[in-house]
Amino acid sequence: MGGGPSKDRRDSSTPVTLLDQDEPPALDRYVYVALYDYPSGGPAECSIRVGERLNVLSDEGEWWKVKSSVTGKESYIPCTYTAKAYNRWQFTGLSREKAEELLQLPYNQAGSFLIRESQSEPGAHALSVRRSSSSSSSGYRPVKHYRIHCLENGWHYISPRLTFPSLSALVEHYSEASDGLCSLLREPCFIQGSNNVPVITGPPPQAVRRPTLNWKDVNSSMIFGTGKAELEESPVSEGLREAISSYLYMTEELGECDQNWDT
Repeated sequence: MGGGPSKDRRDSSTPVTLLDQDEPPALDRYVYVALYDYPSGGPAECSIRVGERLNVLSDEGEWWKVKSSVTGKESYIPCTYTAKAYNRWQFTGLSREKAEELLQLPYNQAGSFLIRESQSEPGAHALSVRRSSSSSSSGYRPVKHYRIHCLENGWHYISPRLTFPSLSALVEHYSEASDGLCSLLREPCFIQGSNNVPVITGPPPQAVRRPTLNWKDVNSSMIFGTGKAELEESPVSEGLREAISSYLYMTEELGECDQNWDT
């Protein structure tokens, strides 16, 4: 094999039981995780906070109605404010920056980790690990990232001398031996409200699709109407109406602050 990756992930000092084949995450075993506080930047208390597990109640395209498993509060949020977590540690829809933010939330310690999709290499993955906070070096970063490479046969590796038939096997090995990582992999990134146990979420949320808006035909009653029947017939979704109302509320508050400063 020369200097190329080995096909055996064992080395002389660490015998490890292998999984027989790659095991893709079960599509019915996942949780949704909030990636942002919502609403953010305004005077109102947040209904949804970053790191909370969410139950999706309805899908209106770009807006979802969700319920926090921590507080029980319901809110409409953009669907891009969420990520999926499979098997407790494998995330989809998660950026490098958001991985760092999640791993630095309370309850996570040195060795807390997650695996996410690579942003720089489509189809590849990355391992993000929280490091010990004892370092005082000027360039210290609390979360370390490792590229997970994939061979043509579907095996994975971080270091070319150790290859793994699945991501689960990779996690299993580095939970027993750091082998060059900054820490043993100890606990998956904590998800508030999930007890860190994956659940079967059941059927997907009901999709509510409304016709494409022509803003020339939209009037104030479609957004600010108070009658139930009137709102049900409105082409503007409830999530979008809430977003517009929140924006107007914040701009009114900011306007009052500006006037106070002027006086």
